[in-house]
Amino acid sequence: METLKAQKVKNEKQAAIRISGAEAIIHCLLAEGVDLIYGYPGGAIMPVYDELYKFQDKLTHILTRHEQGATHAAQGYARVSGKVGVAMATSGPGATNLVTGLADAQIDSTPMVCITGQVPRHLLGSDAFQETDIVGISTPVTKWNYQVTKASEIPEIMAKAFYIARSGRPGPVLVDITKNAQFDELDFVYEKCTGVRSYKPIPKPDQNSLKQAAELINNAKRPYIVFGQGIILGEAEDELKALVEKAGIPAAWTILGLSGMDTSHPLNVGMVGMHGNYGPNVLTNECDVLIAIGMRFDDRVTGSLDTYAKQAKVVHFEIDPAEINKNVKADVAVLGNAKETLGLLLPLINKNEHTAWRTEFDKKYQIEYDTVIKKDITPTKDGLTMGEVIEQINIASEHKAVIVTDVGQHQMIACRYAKFKQTKSNITSGGLGTMGFALPAAIGAKMGAMEREVVAIIGDGGYQMTIQELGVIFQHNVPVKIVVLNNDHLGMVRQWQELFFESRYASTVMTNPDFVKIAEGYHIQSRRVTERSELQDAVTEMIASKNPYFLEVRVEKEDNVFPMIPSGASVSDIRLK
Repeated sequence: METLKAQKVKNEKQAAIRISGAEAIIHCLLAEGVDLIYGYPGGAIMPVYDELYKFQDKLTHILTRHEQGATHAAQGYARVSGKVGVAMATSGPGATNLVTGLADAQIDSTPMVCITGQVPRHLLGSDAFQETDIVGISTPVTKWNYQVTKASEIPEIMAKAFYIARSGRPGPVLVDITKNAQFDELDFVYEKCTGVRSYKPIPKPDQNSLKQAAELINNAKRPYIVFGQGIILGEAEDELKALVEKAGIPAAWTILGLSGMDTSHPLNVGMVGMHGNYGPNVLTNECDVLIAIGMRFDDRVTGSLDTYAKQAKVVHFEIDPAEINKNVKADVAVLGNAKETLGLLLPLINKNEHTAWRTEFDKKYQIEYDTVIKKDITPTKDGLTMGEVIEQINIASEHKAVIVTDVGQHQMIACRYAKFKQTKSNITSGGLGTMGFALPAAIGAKMGAMEREVVAIIGDGGYQMTIQELGVIFQHNVPVKIVVLNNDHLGMVRQWQELFFESRYASTVMTNPDFVKIAEGYHIQSRRVTERSELQDAVTEMIASKNPYFLEVRVEKEDNVFPMIPSGASVSDIRLK
């Protein structure tokens, strides 16, 4: 891509300063408003770390215990703060350890800039010590990447990296910088990037498409909204609420759309997807107009595409043209940022109630409550359930906490039962499903919103994938709350083995360490709950604490998550038990 002539943010009289490439990187970060970086030093990035040492009063570096932890922390920070997360690593294995986080950020549209060191330019392609082609490796999992081989390239490339990462549909960018480019000098002047040739991050809304969408919505008898993270990324929460209330349309959320609308709102009908709510899934195949806003029709949402909403006209509001007709054919596509497009749509929408249609969701909810929800959150059996733990967290936090989840049964339970009043409150690995995401992401989320309570909900399997990041919590006294729901199994895989593989629990039973002792080794206040009578007091104590807190809850080993749509089945074939 070729950078367009951008408006200069420097004073016209400002003279260029002669500095090293490494120092230039620090100045670029400061110019972009970065004040926090997650990373891990090494030989090929050492010149940048040496300069970083001189700027400790302006730029805080958090030493994670693994480079993957740096990317997930940067993701958590970005998702809560709305800013670009920044992670940094050395070449070779340092760089390749970023790949999982890059892939996670790419599929979940998280703005992140990763900086990697690289061997000197003259050694490229020679299999030098700790050389990997990180640009080639990361190309499929980044929005854009670039290898800098000359110090003079640094200002332009860094400016472009931040612009691309945050604009339009956000995503991760990687900048690989050779060691010679870090040592060499340049005449440094920084200009923020405001445009890139051939890259149009926000499509211009089409008035005819908006009119067609409004006509379909106004004439619908059973309209239904499914909204995704595009609402949150586009800061369109108010516009969504106004549309829902004016038109009287039931609205459901995808896993990444959760918290884009108050979960207690009477028109917020729940979650769609494999472990979503009964009504929102079944009634997808009974609506006459399906309005998809800022979501991409992921397979975990749609189930079998052969039967998904075939009776409905589909209106798709989306910022990324590549998502239109990719999985589900749209009768009307409205391109643009959701805040802008919904704002333009609202005056065209008629006031409505759709009382009878909304009652259908209430009926389905009652069926689900009687069959599933009641026993999940107010159980009478001896063993503790994951659902009742989430319910106690809701009560103690007054629905105000940021909930960060890992991947597995606990994730689905948390996303089903967590209650939110505020946007940017649900942080999870959606599209990639990365075990090990939650602990470092919770650290980043807390640093991105220190005024908010941040609770990490993690399974015993995923917790051990990044457990070393407890060291960051200890070193920096990050007051996150960690809840491990321990069932001594890889719970979601075990559930599938029970349901579809005749209970052959192949490699899913876990012999776990003493998690409380491990947390105490990091000087983190800890507690274990094994009985229901202990739960409320423990959760209340955890939320009230002003310090880091670890809580292990021993839950039932073979408790399954329902409802469930078997992989590849129709959303109408949802199982309640």
